[in-house]
Amino acid sequence: PTTDVPILLERVIDGEVRRQLHIARWGLVPRWAKDPSVGARAFNARIETVAEKPTFRAALGARRCAVPVDGYYEWKKQGPRTKRPYYVHAADGSPILFAGLYEWWKDPSKEEGDPERWLLSTPVITTAAPPAGSGPPVREELAGLHDRMPAPMDKDTLDAWLDPAAKDGAAPAELVRDRAYHAAAGWVLDPVGPAVGNVRNNSPELITPQPDLLEG
Repeated sequence: PTTDVPILLERVIDGEVRRQLHIARWGLVPRWAKDPSVGARAFNARIETVAEKPTFRAALGARRCAVPVDGYYEWKKQGPRTKRPYYVHAADGSPILFAGLYEWWKDPSKEEGDPERWLLSTPVITTAAPPAGSGPPVREELAGLHDRMPAPMDKDTLDAWLDPAAKDGAAPAELVRDRAYHAAAGWVLDPVGPAVGNVRNNSPELITPQPDLLEG
C-alpha cells in the first residue's frame, strides 16, 4: 500500500471509448478527503460492501479499473505461531487482472497547473475465498490459504467491469463476484521463502518455489 501500481481503465474521449494504462497510488483517496493519508487505510475494498462505503461508493458507479499483476503473496497459518508465505500466480505466466476502482484527488495546497496537484489512486477489490469442498484442487488450496482473496477477472468480466457506460456499479460488481473463482481456475500456489516479508527485498528469488519449506 501507498506504492505506485499500474491500472487499466476505459474513458470516453472525443466520443470514442479508449482503453488506457495509468500509474496510480495503491490506496484510494476519495475526492472529499482533507489529505491523502486516508489512502493508507483504503487499499482493499470488500466486494460485499463496496457499494455502501462512502470511500468507494462514488468510484464504483463511475470509475472502475483493473489492476494487472504477475501474482501476489499470502501467508498461510501452519500452527498457532507459524505462517508460511505462498506466491499465487497464473500457471501459464499470464498477467492476472484484479478488479479495482480509481479516483482523482485534488491537493488544495498546490497551485493550478502544478503537475502534482492531482493524485490518482486505486484500491483492489477483494472477495471471499472459495469455501472448502467447492470443487477443483486450486479452490481447495485457496480455501486453506486465507478467508479473503483479490477478485480476479476473465476477459468478459473485464469488459463489463471497465465499461464507462455502465453507471450502476452494482451489476458489474455482482458479475465480478460470481465469476471470481472461474477466473482463478488457472492459478497455482507456490511456497516461497520468508524474505518476501521484508518490503526492502526485491529480487527474482522471491518468487522461486521452495517446496522444501513444507517438509519436516
